[in-house]
Amino acid sequence: MTPESLVRHELAGLDVEVAESPNPDLVGIAGRVVDETTNTLLVATGEGKGVKQVPKTAATFRFRLDGETRGATRVVVDGDRLVARPARRTETKGDSLWQ
Repeated sequence: MTPESLVRHELAGLDVEVAESPNPDLVGIAGRVVDETTNTLLVATGEGKGVKQVPKTAATFRFRLDGETRGATRVVVDGDRLVARPARRTETKGDSLWQ
């Protein structure tokens, strides 16, 4: 997986943080993506706060691609680019950088 192809891949299992959102309650939610739907990401916060459901269209996400904290590749993605059924999004082909 590369930063350019991130949105075509399965997001479950990736570490993520909500970097920006018009809803200030969403900013800073961080953890591991445990599931996704067409319009939401389910993020296990690991802070004893359980799983948070974050609307894709209401956020900009920062994903960590490498397993290590130091030197990890971080990719910022506008949530609007992720709106689709996960299986359908991974099959999409086109001339976009993200597809």
